[in-house]
Amino acid sequence: MQYSVGVEYGLHCLVYLIDIPPDSSIGIKELSDFQGISETYLSKIFGKLAKAGIVSSVPGVKGGYRLAKSPEEISFWDVVEAVEGEKPIFQCKNIINNGYLYRDKECSACSSGPSFCTINLVMLEAEESMRNFLRKKTLSWLNEELDRALPKQIRKDTSAYFSKSKR
Repeated sequence: MQYSVGVEYGLHCLVYLIDIPPDSSIGIKELSDFQGISETYLSKIFGKLAKAGIVSSVPGVKGGYRLAKSPEEISFWDVVEAVEGEKPIFQCKNIINNGYLYRDKECSACSSGPSFCTINLVMLEAEESMRNFLRKKTLSWLNEELDRALPKQIRKDTSAYFSKSKR
C-alpha cells in the first residue's frame, strides 16, 4: 500500500495555512515555490482539498487558499481521502473461485460475495483501524508536533516566507 506524494504535499501545505490571519490566503505559486513542485501539480491537489471542504479558494489577484475549517477539525484521514479518493485499499476479487477445487462450484466462505470472504474481512478491519488512527491525528496535532520537532528558527523562517509573499 502506498499513498501518493500528493498526500504529503497536501499536509505540509495545510500546516502553512494554519497561522495566516483569518482574512488572508496563500497562493498556489507561493506554496509550490516553497515546496519546489509545479503549480499545476499542487493546483490539482488543492482542487481536491477544496472539493472536500478542507480549504476554500479566495479569488482575485491577491487570492489563494485558506483553511475552510479549524485545524482541529481536519484529520490526516480527511486529507488522504480527499487526495486519494474513497476507494478501499484492498479490493476482494473472490479469486478462490478460480482455484482447482472451486471451478465448478463456489467457495462456501465466499458464496455470499466478497463482503463475507474471510480475507476481505481481515483486510477491511485492518483498513478501518488505520482510518481510525489517522482520524485522530489532526492538523492542530501536526502543528504542535512540528513546533516540538523542528528548530524554532525553521518555523519562524517559514512563517516569514509566507508573510512576505503576501505583501
